Amino acid sequence: MDELKVFSGNAHPSLAKAITDYLGIPLGKCEVIQFSNENTFVRILENVRERDTFVVQPLSTPVNSHLVELLIMLDALKRASSGRITAVIPYYAYGRSDKKDQPRVPITARLIADLLTVAGANRVLTVDLHKPQIQGFFNIPVDELTAFYLLANYFAGKHLPDIAVVATDFGISKQARDLAARLKAPLAIMEKRRLGNDDRTETLNVIGDVKGKVALTVDEEIDTAGSLVGVVNALLDKGAREVYALATHAILSGPAVQRIAESHVKEVVVTDTVPVPDSKRTDKITVLTIAPLLGEAIRRIHTGQSVGAMFE
Repeated sequence: MDELKVFSGNAHPSLAKAITDYLGIPLGKCEVIQFSNENTFVRILENVRERDTFVVQPLSTPVNSHLVELLIMLDALKRASSGRITAVIPYYAYGRSDKKDQPRVPITARLIADLLTVAGANRVLTVDLHKPQIQGFFNIPVDELTAFYLLANYFAGKHLPDIAVVATDFGISKQARDLAARLKAPLAIMEKRRLGNDDRTETLNVIGDVKGKVALTVDEEIDTAGSLVGVVNALLDKGAREVYALATHAILSGPAVQRIAESHVKEVVVTDTVPVPDSKRTDKITVLTIAPLLGEAIRRIHTGQSVGAMFE
C-alpha cells in the first residue's frame, strides 16, 4: 500500500479522510487554492512518480469550481509523472445532460468525460450515475459502484412490515427491481413526466399495488425534493400506510430541506457522496457513509482484484 496515494480537492475532504482511514494510509498532501482573480492553483506536496494515485472529488456545489479543481489536480499529477491516475467522482454532475432531447442542446455528460480524459485521468471510479450508459462516453475504464445495497441493508435492519419498493420513474426501475428482490418485496413504478427545464415534474400514476403497505421510494438523487413530495403524496393517495425514501445523492438544493420537513415522508435516507452540512440535516434525513465502499473499491483497483465481486 506504500505505492498508493489518495488526494482530495476542496469538494469533500472529510469523505477523502474517511476513505484513507479505511485504507490505513495518510491522506496525500497537496495545496488547492483559489487566487483573488478566481484562478485555481494546485501543487502536489509529495513524490508521486510512478505511484498509483486517486483524486477524491465529487462534482458538488459549486459544481463548476469543483470540476475545474479536479481537472487541474489531474493535470498536476500527470505532469508529476504519476503512474496511474484515477478520478474518484462519487457524484457525477451533468449526468442528466446525457442525450440531445431538445434541438440545439449539448451532451454535457460526454463533454465532462472528454475533459477528464484530456486532463490526465486513466480511470474513473463513481457511484450511481444518472444513466449507466454514461460509462460509454469514456475511452478509459469506468468502475460504477452502487449504494443501493448499503441502503437496502439499512432498511432490512429496520424490519418494516409489508414493504413495497417504488421506482420513482421508469429510468430507475432496474435498480428498484434489484432492491425489491433483495428485500423480498413487490415492486411498483411511478409514472411521471418532466415539465420543461425548470426542475418540475408531474406525477401521473402509480403502477402497482401499494394499498396498506409501507412504500419505499428509490431514486439516484434528491435535488429540490419537488418530485419526491409529489411521489409521496401520490402514494398516500393510493392508500400507502407510510412512505420512506432512499436515494444515493443528497443534493438538497433550494427549498429541498424545507419541503422534506413539511412533507408526509417518514424518513429520507441518503449517503454522503456529496457533503450534507448540519444546515441540511433534519430529524427526517438520515445520512449513511459511502467511505468503506469507496475505500474497498480503491484497495481492489490498486491490488488488481475484482470490483464487481463486491456486489456478488
